Amino acid sequence: MDIGISSFVWVSPFSTENRDIILKAKEIGYDLFEVAVEDKSLIDFGQIKKYSRELDIKLSVSGAFGAERDISSDNPEFRKIGLQYIKDCVDIAHDFESPIFGGPLYSAVGKTRLVSDDQKYEERMWCLENLAEATAYAKSKGITLALEPLNRFETDMINTLDQAADLIGEINDKNLRLLLDTFHANIEEKHIEEEILKYGDLIVHIQGNENDRGTPGTGHLSWDKIKAALAEVNYQGAIVLETFGSPSKELARAASIWRPLAESADILAQECFEFYYQQFKS
Repeated sequence: MDIGISSFVWVSPFSTENRDIILKAKEIGYDLFEVAVEDKSLIDFGQIKKYSRELDIKLSVSGAFGAERDISSDNPEFRKIGLQYIKDCVDIAHDFESPIFGGPLYSAVGKTRLVSDDQKYEERMWCLENLAEATAYAKSKGITLALEPLNRFETDMINTLDQAADLIGEINDKNLRLLLDTFHANIEEKHIEEEILKYGDLIVHIQGNENDRGTPGTGHLSWDKIKAALAEVNYQGAIVLETFGSPSKELARAASIWRPLAESADILAQECFEFYYQQFKS
């Protein structure tokens, strides 16, 4: 199992100027660096690919879905922008040789409302229309989309793995699969390990975060049970730390990050690696 870390741990938004954090990840021992694409105009993807190859560290790609990238929005222009953003990130993943592009593909982060059944249905239809096109595009590039449920405080659309699996089932394409984030699952699932056993054939990527998004192993998640469940389903993907050291104002608001989650990003990265290594590789 590859052990990875997200650019979000150090910086938001990630840019070419921040490439030194890829070196930090490599020196700590990580196998993989996950690029969170908030503003692609800030990133020279060719340079980042070249640099990571020189360091011999793998790359993966995750998304950042603000209001204007919402494929289920009632604003048709936002739906168009959201679909194009997913396609752009698929192209980046293909260039990076990342097998997946992941995130809450279905809606905007921070979009939480109590809406009528009719509105829910309409938004779901918009989502399915665009998600089907995005999945077909990903398939043409050899990339799997990894759809991530978020907790109830960050979305009103897909909170549980059951809900995500239902949506994926409506598309019914092997290039659309599940991303499990243990932070969100800790809020929404009764037993994370049981959900892993239930959906092990669908899970292609894991963001392994502690219950408070702090250092893994310092909270109350049952990591031994998670490890055992992943072994039982023969999980072959990566496990990536995705927490937020210096979130932008928009990201802080969407993810409700109001306080430091560790003494420093460097310490968090080091301590997480040590825990991950002991838990999943020793």
